Amino acid sequence: MAGLAGFAGLAAEQKSQDVTDWAARIGWVVGLLLVIALVYWLMREGWKWRGTLQGDLPELPQAPAEPGEPRLRMGGRYHGSTTAGQWLDRIVAHGLGTRSRVELTLTDQGVSVVRPGAQDFFIPAAELRGARLDKGIAGKVLAEGGLLVITWRLGEKLIDSGFRSDHAAEHPAWVDALTTSDSDQNHPSNQTEGAER
Repeated sequence: MAGLAGFAGLAAEQKSQDVTDWAARIGWVVGLLLVIALVYWLMREGWKWRGTLQGDLPELPQAPAEPGEPRLRMGGRYHGSTTAGQWLDRIVAHGLGTRSRVELTLTDQGVSVVRPGAQDFFIPAAELRGARLDKGIAGKVLAEGGLLVITWRLGEKLIDSGFRSDHAAEHPAWVDALTTSDSDQNHPSNQTEGAER
């Protein structure tokens, strides 16, 4: 008798497993998806609003028909452009905010920026303001010196554009070439010669 009583007590203590509340789970998933969609929509609207604010930027220069002999070439990635000196102030107008593959070519006339799947542009030599090695631009952070940043002028605005070569050892040659070009253009003797002409 005692054994049967113990067995009955044990059976009474056992509870059936809780049934999954699928309606609640589905509600949470739908709610989460709606939040993600809202965040994505807000980001997209912010991107469009930023582009509208930058609508005063002139169109991007295009490469001349005869750009001249290449001095340097580089394949890699374009990581974006910002207002010069402000690495988080992204410029999105005219497709400058679109990250892409890139082929850079430096000639005496300037830098040709060819981007498959995005708008190509050209930086005339007269608009180049120098180059440096850096570690971040437009929210992209790399190892120290992992980014080639070219500073140039578009209309009245100074712009930093960030590039990363497939072979980081190529970066210093670009910095040297662009810094030398910039120094030559701004050298007092060259300015005097230009004034005399």
